[in-house]
Amino acid sequence: MKTLVSILKTLPPTKVIDSSIELSKYIALDLSTTNQELVEKKPDNAAEFEVFISNYLKKNNAEVAYGGYIEGRNLYQRSTIFKNESNPERNIHIGLDLWSKEGTIILAPIDGKVHSFKDNVGLGDYGPTIILEHEIENEKFYTLYGHLSLESIENLTVGTIFKKGESFATFGNSAVNGDYAPHLHFQIINNIENYNGDYPGVCNINDLNFYIENCPDPNLLLKIT
Repeated sequence: MKTLVSILKTLPPTKVIDSSIELSKYIALDLSTTNQELVEKKPDNAAEFEVFISNYLKKNNAEVAYGGYIEGRNLYQRSTIFKNESNPERNIHIGLDLWSKEGTIILAPIDGKVHSFKDNVGLGDYGPTIILEHEIENEKFYTLYGHLSLESIENLTVGTIFKKGESFATFGNSAVNGDYAPHLHFQIINNIENYNGDYPGVCNINDLNFYIENCPDPNLLLKIT
């Protein structure tokens, strides 16, 4: 029986946002704790971070900045969702972020159906979130889309089918997406357990091996590079 990783590797490249944006307009973005420019500029809120992203895209003549899988970040420290007295700090990002303009169209990267959706309200949380269910070669798995617009989930129904390349959501703004610059958090999940409309997208270092196993690199599917 093939593993999910081996199946993802055999699939052709696909896009998860606006197909009119050429891959030549994508630029890798490092938001890790070792990014000295980020350390120096210290964007403290969504507005400042949006300026940081916008300037980065302009400087590189790009339309989409991407990256972040298994990346240790400091930007979650402002939220008690990721750091509080009851739980160890979560600061390792386990999805792929794609940063672009508010309203950017999100596409189904492969055929799937709506598993669940939810508005995860709170500073630093996902905001509107959709999870799609997929099955390839008898292997069932899921993809999560976080930081969406409210309109993305307004008339959604569990079980709705979306074909590969079909648009089904858009990037939300900081007022609804957890107070981030507009972007998509895209994550692959092997075993979703009992989660509905939500799944951890950031983990503690002690849980990293589990999440690497359960949430393989989304670029195995997208093949941006």
